[in-house]
Amino acid sequence: MDLAALSTEYVKVTVVAKAGGASLNLAVPPAFAFLADGETPETGDWHTGEWLAPHARILIGPEGGTTTLPEGDYKVWIKFAGGTETPIHRTGTLTVY
Repeated sequence: MDLAALSTEYVKVTVVAKAGGASLNLAVPPAFAFLADGETPETGDWHTGEWLAPHARILIGPEGGTTTLPEGDYKVWIKFAGGTETPIHRTGTLTVY
């Protein structure tokens, strides 16, 4: 996905898997991290998103976004609750220009 640094838009990730044999827990919001290639998320990197099934989404940008990202290339990570597991996946890339 490409996103202008001046734009405020949702970044969406489709989540359709079952984790730990149980359905996703939609009562627990997903979390997103936006990191440079080669980095892995740490506790302070996560930003809370929301569910709009089957998508997890987060509002990014300077006008009311959860976070504002400077220009650059990012790997998008997602973390969500499902059963007894908390899967963490790298889901794609985001270029902010």
